Amino acid sequence: MAVTRAQQPVVTSPAPLPVRSRLAHPALLLTGILLVALNMRACLAAISPMVGEIQRTFGLSTTASGLITTVPVLFQGVGAPLTPRLTRRFGTERVVLGAVLVLGAGVLLRVLPSVVALYAGCVVIGVAIAVLNVSMPGLVKREFPQRAAAMTGVYSTTMLVGATLAAGLSVPLEHALGGGWEASLGAWSVLALVAAVAWLPQVLRSRGERAAVAAPAAGRAGSGKPVEGIWRSGLAWQISLFMGISSLLVYTLVAWMPTILAEHGMDRGRAGLVFAFSNLLQVAGAFLVPLLAGRMTSQRALAVAMAGLNGLGIAVLLVSPVSGAWVAAAILGVAQGGSLGLGLAFIVLRTGSAAGAAQLGGMSQAIGYLVAAAGPVGAGALHQLTGGWTTTLVLMLVLVAVVGAAGWGAGRNRTL
Repeated sequence: MAVTRAQQPVVTSPAPLPVRSRLAHPALLLTGILLVALNMRACLAAISPMVGEIQRTFGLSTTASGLITTVPVLFQGVGAPLTPRLTRRFGTERVVLGAVLVLGAGVLLRVLPSVVALYAGCVVIGVAIAVLNVSMPGLVKREFPQRAAAMTGVYSTTMLVGATLAAGLSVPLEHALGGGWEASLGAWSVLALVAAVAWLPQVLRSRGERAAVAAPAAGRAGSGKPVEGIWRSGLAWQISLFMGISSLLVYTLVAWMPTILAEHGMDRGRAGLVFAFSNLLQVAGAFLVPLLAGRMTSQRALAVAMAGLNGLGIAVLLVSPVSGAWVAAAILGVAQGGSLGLGLAFIVLRTGSAAGAAQLGGMSQAIGYLVAAAGPVGAGALHQLTGGWTTTLVLMLVLVAVVGAAGWGAGRNRTL
């Protein structure tokens, strides 16, 4: 696929372009990327069906139970800005391997028989996922410079597939393993170990290259110049707001959509099916939208379309929550998955180097997850204050307009 104009850095003087490294076989590299991506949402989605059992085990309040899902999201925002420094110092390959191993350790820590260990595990998981969230766009930018948007679609789709499988398999795993919620959630550490083993050849090859050619090694770890003054860039802030508010909408509906449907009279089992259907369609959006983005010079129309679909789905949920539930679920699934994929695509399309992509990823995901963490808690507080969901949904419609405006700016044919 030809490199689009949006993928080429617009500079007045020569600057380092992303240079593909000579890592292990491309098929092995792709396998490693996909296995890492499977882990990036699975351990978060797996816990959702188990929250009630965890609450009963430790005698937690509803608010304390809500923190089980909120804490990892919050610490994804806290950990994201640290990652570019780690990749510049240690190299992306080693950072990814370390993050996957830490993620597996966090999964095991979370199931120890202690409420302190439960929340500590959530913190560790959040930080590990933050490192992976920021490392992967830079890695994709470096290894697939001509197919960065398409590869972004592949790995963002894989993340959602992992989440869907984890949510669906948590209860069957509990029954199959016979060890309660602890065994079911702990089993996901095996997936992290498999990903670490699959990723190890990349680390060994990168070490060999550094030993053979010491001078280029430092450059390869960063793969280009960092962006100066990124926190003062209007474009970087527009991308960050697009990702942040889009994520807030997603996490709010992840936390409360089945409850909204049930409180309007829908059977809880059916509400769960509607929600699962919406999650399934996120996979389609996450795969197709980045592919389209990579073929466009400007992604403005695509960003506004994603915001518009989010608004339409929320409006259907507001006006006709029961009879329009399946329609709302379909629209929101495509919009949410597409927004995730487009936000990640912006990171590789709006930067001219892997180092710049990692830097923009750190900024956008720090802002994004800190904003997103407020969604479920804020929605719950509004519901408690007003006794219904109308105010929450109307406020979400207002935020959709902000997403559209940010996406219009983020979709410009410019690079940092």
